[in-house]
Amino acid sequence: MKQVEVAVIGTGWCGGIRAETLARSALVDKLHICEIKPERLEEVRVLTNPATATTDYQDIVANPDISVVYISTTPEQTHYPIARDCLKAGKHVLLEKPIAMEFGEADHLIKLSQDNNVKFTIGYSQRFNTKIAYAKKKVTDGTLGRVVNVMVSRHLSRSLGKKIASRTRLSPAVMESTHDLDFVFWLMEPAKPVRVYSQGSYGYMKDVNGSYDTMWTTVTMDNGMLVVVGGGWNLPPSYPNFCATWIEITGTEGALFLDDTHRDKWLNTVSEGTQYPMSTMPGEQVDHVFAGQMGPETLHFLESVLLDRPVMVAPEHARMVMETYRAADLSAETGEPIDLPLSNSSLARLADMIEADKKAGG
Repeated sequence: MKQVEVAVIGTGWCGGIRAETLARSALVDKLHICEIKPERLEEVRVLTNPATATTDYQDIVANPDISVVYISTTPEQTHYPIARDCLKAGKHVLLEKPIAMEFGEADHLIKLSQDNNVKFTIGYSQRFNTKIAYAKKKVTDGTLGRVVNVMVSRHLSRSLGKKIASRTRLSPAVMESTHDLDFVFWLMEPAKPVRVYSQGSYGYMKDVNGSYDTMWTTVTMDNGMLVVVGGGWNLPPSYPNFCATWIEITGTEGALFLDDTHRDKWLNTVSEGTQYPMSTMPGEQVDHVFAGQMGPETLHFLESVLLDRPVMVAPEHARMVMETYRAADLSAETGEPIDLPLSNSSLARLADMIEADKKAGG
């Protein structure tokens, strides 16, 4: 059996899931982990028994025996430099979303992967949700006829939203709806987005990071199909990391409704009250099985490297998603629809908006 040495850089919530998944895999010869928080590094080291554990990601970059790297670092501004260094070193990279903070960074990472002939993908784990996979099948095989509209409503508890929003000044379109834009564009291939209109509503999150509580975005595709994506992170405090999603796909020959609100698993105890286990987007390990998407996604990338198969999420696709959610931010700010690809005028206005956000954030 072919095996490789693998590294995980950033072993927080998502990186910890990836490290534990890889530690269990027979495809991994040796696991290496990197985490800047010594206490978390030690915690994951005990859980995964890695060959090495370091606080400096350059140790991973400099190790020629490591061929596959999973980058799960926060804040999101760290994605580009770490991915850049790993790709330059000729390593295959799975990078958590977003692909980058700036378009030039995304383009540079894509070019590096091409120049070095290595696999590069972005962690859009919802493609590994069996319900989404079923939707892809029904769209592709023509069961629904010509798709006319897709609607996705995804909302997080404010306890999880605050955890995400507190670490970076980004909108729910960037941090949450990005997953939905990814899989909807995947469902609709080869159609591409050409116009974006978005609005946001302030509430609980405004005092946390100046962000909207919810954003609703309408995307017009080049074949005339409409996509409506709602994303928010202001549900009342509830079971930790709770995420509820409702999806409607309508076509000329049928419709598909997907309930991913996790109300089918309801635990109620005297001490803890109502809980919805296995209700997170990444998923969680449940004894011998993984309930969710991130475990299968982690192993899929490793298998793509070992078997030289195409990655599930092409980085160029992630770049298109990035352009769409940035257009949504600009539309919500200006109250105007934004055409895609972004014009020079839109790019300049977006750059001014991002710079103003940086100054407002201190």
